[in-house]
Amino acid sequence: MADSRPDLQRRSDDTKRSSVRRAIRSELASDAPDERTNGGGAARRRAKSHAVVALHNVSLAFDEPVLEDVSFSVLPGETVAVVGESGTGKSTILKLMLRLLVPDSGQVCIDGQDITGLSFDEALAVRQKMGMVFQGAALFDSMTVFENVAYPVREHTDLSEEEIEQRVREKLQFVDLDPERVMEQFPAELSGGMRKRVGIARGMANNPELMLYDEPTSGLDPLTTNTITRLIAKLQRELHVTSVVVSHDMTSVSRMSSKIALLHDRHVVFFGTPEEIMAQDDPYIRDFIGAL
Repeated sequence: MADSRPDLQRRSDDTKRSSVRRAIRSELASDAPDERTNGGGAARRRAKSHAVVALHNVSLAFDEPVLEDVSFSVLPGETVAVVGESGTGKSTILKLMLRLLVPDSGQVCIDGQDITGLSFDEALAVRQKMGMVFQGAALFDSMTVFENVAYPVREHTDLSEEEIEQRVREKLQFVDLDPERVMEQFPAELSGGMRKRVGIARGMANNPELMLYDEPTSGLDPLTTNTITRLIAKLQRELHVTSVVVSHDMTSVSRMSSKIALLHDRHVVFFGTPEEIMAQDDPYIRDFIGAL
C-alpha cells in the first residue's frame, strides 16, 4: 500500500492555512463597515479607534488570479509589512490601497471608508491622506531636492512660500539630511540612500495619516538599508505614523514592523508579529524564512 503520509501532511498544512484565514476574517469582522459609504463623521470616528486600513475578502484577477480572499488590517500607529515571493501580489495590494486598482470582489477600507466604489475625484481626496515612497524613490530628475519635497505641498495646500520652505526643511531634517547641503542639489548628485530619504521626506510632506512603501531597501547596501529601516521605525515611534511596507527583506521587516502579512498562492497564509512568524512550524513559512 502506498505511503499516505505526504497526503496527510499536505492536508494538515492546508488546514493550518485555512485556520489562519478564518482567524484573520474573524479579527476583521468588527472593523467591517455596515455598508459602502463615502465616509461620514461616524465612519471616521470608527476608523480612529479601529483600522486605518482594512482589506476584507479581496480578490483580483488579470489574465490569472492574483489575490483571493485576502483580509488583514492595519491599526493606528502600526507598521505592517507585506512579504512574499516575487509575483505574489505585494505591490498590487499597495495599488488597491491607493485606489489605482479596484478589486473584483471584497472591500478596501481607508479610515473606515470603502474606497472601491469611489469616483476619480473622490479617490484623489482619499489619496491626500497617504504618502507614497516608490521603489527607487522616483524623484523628478529635473527638480532640485527642495522642489521635489515641496511639490506635493504646492499641489495640495495653500501654504505660503515661506511656510513651504519651513515644511521642506523640517522634513529633510527628520530624515537626517542637512537642508543647507541638499536642498539645491539634483537627484543625480545624491547617493542611493540619500535619494530614498528624500523620497520619504516627500512622502511625509503633507503630514499624511498613512505611509506606503514599495521595497524601500531594495538595491541598497547593508549600512544604508539599516539607515532606512531605522528611519521607518522612527516615523512610527516619534510621529505615530501608520505604515504599510512591501518588502522581501525579512531582516529589515523584523526590525521595523508591528505585524507581517505573508502572501503565498494568492492568499495571506500568515498574519502576526515578527516573533510569531519566527515561531511558526508550517513548512512553507519555515522554508520562506530560511531561504532569505
